[in-house]
Amino acid sequence: MAHVLGISAFYHDSAAALVVDGHIVAAAQEERFSRRKNDDEFPSRAVEFCLNRGGIGAAALDAVVFYDKPILKFSRLLESCLATAPGGFTNFLRVLPSWLGGKLNLQSVIRDSIPGLPASCPIQFTQHHQAHAASAFFPSPFSEAAILTVDGVGEYATTTMGVGRDAGIELLRELRFPHSLGLLYSTFTAYCGFRVNSGEYKLMGLAPYGEPRFADRIRRELIDLKPDGSFRLNLDYFAFLSGRSMANERFHTLFEGPPRKPEDPIETRHLDVARSVQVVTEEVMLALAREARALTGLSSLCLAGGVALNCVANGVIQRAGIFDRIWIQPAAGDAGGALGAALMGWQGLRKDSATRACPRLPEDSDAMSGSLLGPEFTEDEIATALRDEGALFRRLSESEILKTTATLLAEGKVIGWFQGRMEFGPRALGNRSILGDARSPAMQSAMNLKIKFRESFRPFAPIVLADRAHEYFELNCESPYMLLVAPVLERHRRPVDPSLTGLERLHQQRSSIPAVTHVDYSARIQTVTARSNALLHGLLTEFDRQTGCPVLVNTSFNVRGEPVVCTPTQAYRCFTGTEMDYLVIGPFLLDRREQPAAALARKADVNPD
Repeated sequence: MAHVLGISAFYHDSAAALVVDGHIVAAAQEERFSRRKNDDEFPSRAVEFCLNRGGIGAAALDAVVFYDKPILKFSRLLESCLATAPGGFTNFLRVLPSWLGGKLNLQSVIRDSIPGLPASCPIQFTQHHQAHAASAFFPSPFSEAAILTVDGVGEYATTTMGVGRDAGIELLRELRFPHSLGLLYSTFTAYCGFRVNSGEYKLMGLAPYGEPRFADRIRRELIDLKPDGSFRLNLDYFAFLSGRSMANERFHTLFEGPPRKPEDPIETRHLDVARSVQVVTEEVMLALAREARALTGLSSLCLAGGVALNCVANGVIQRAGIFDRIWIQPAAGDAGGALGAALMGWQGLRKDSATRACPRLPEDSDAMSGSLLGPEFTEDEIATALRDEGALFRRLSESEILKTTATLLAEGKVIGWFQGRMEFGPRALGNRSILGDARSPAMQSAMNLKIKFRESFRPFAPIVLADRAHEYFELNCESPYMLLVAPVLERHRRPVDPSLTGLERLHQQRSSIPAVTHVDYSARIQTVTARSNALLHGLLTEFDRQTGCPVLVNTSFNVRGEPVVCTPTQAYRCFTGTEMDYLVIGPFLLDRREQPAAALARKADVNPD
């Protein structure tokens, strides 16, 4: 058996992944163990988990593969410094210590950080966008496909187009730094007062409240988009080459004011800016997709890179009908690079041995196992953790769990749902989730303010039985990873007051499932099958039986600024530290009203995000 460990680290959202004979055995982000959101340190705990899950020690590894080529990245930083001197020199001095402290000697860092790794185990490096491409194509259900990767920047590349066939990947074209769609979007993220590399989804959620009145200004002044999807940024408006900020004063003037501070109120201008850059981003992604189809002649598309998490743009591509089928890596950002690196390493080993078969899959499946690739806990481990917290709980059979939970949800209760293996990637997909009734007009505001402690404008996603999704949404394909946005069907929509504008529209009841219907009548959909998540499918089926509605609210089991919960102890403390009504953890049901006063008095940790 061949064991390959993939690692992403030091830039954003460190992670580790283990591939055994081509099969994905485990993958997890370091933040879930360290409890530091978007932890970028070496993923020691994630590595330990992956090895334990694989039942091996480091001595059994055949290769360790890093998702980036640090020497190339350092060369790009140095070139940028020289090109923008003297302004860029200060920025270079700021980042130089971290490079001299280890990034330029990653082989030693990796060996020192993985106890027991033998000197004979090769440490390899793949290019950043090759790792993204591998994470997109190799787990996909396609024997051949076009591949599109779009993010901020790797070593030099910011966007690549390529093709995957059987066990091979070839990147055909690339766009290079500083011309980056990811950096363009992040610049607007920072301008609107959100944190770069974690607040982009907030900007996407804010966009439908505004009007695209700045879109022409962005097209005219900031980005020159060609028919083939290539583009250039006008660097006169950006500061990321030479300073710590993303934009300069010229940018601020173009958009009629200084950047918003995180604590400042959101103005109409910010809504319009968000909508405008989202519209332009969709146009660029659509042009790139069209070119990828023309370049490769293939009818299937695989997507990865941080911009592939823009599920609104993904939905635009899907509805355009450019490709017959689209598959998006659920951990599309840097964390997924660890998985792509491991898969690239496996393919390299496979080519050296004619006896190792290519792990290609049937056309109706993928290799991500629902992205449920993280830790899980036995019934005894859960019970011990709950007793240690002084929790009061009762055990139910699986059928009782499903029936009771569905009944509580139908009564308007908010349920913490902790089951099976933790998800890999930024989305909670039904194993570390908070669930609610999508039919409730009050659910969206209540969950945002009382459970998640976050901005009230943030939308929630629906989970829906895959074979019933067409009854509620304009969606003609499965969306197992919550990475496609689609409109709610007209027959489920409700009229709204046309005189309201901006955030005034927040609390209007827009459909028969208002808790998951965004202000523009869209929804970020996760479809569920018995194959992808049997227990969650059973819960949706029982809720449908009781209510006639196969849709629930699904949001991640965490509060603002905290990573998604990993362990039973974290789940219990998040449950008691918020206003969730019940916790369903493994076979155990917990009622908030029965928990010790001391546990309820301890608020969940909330850090600004």
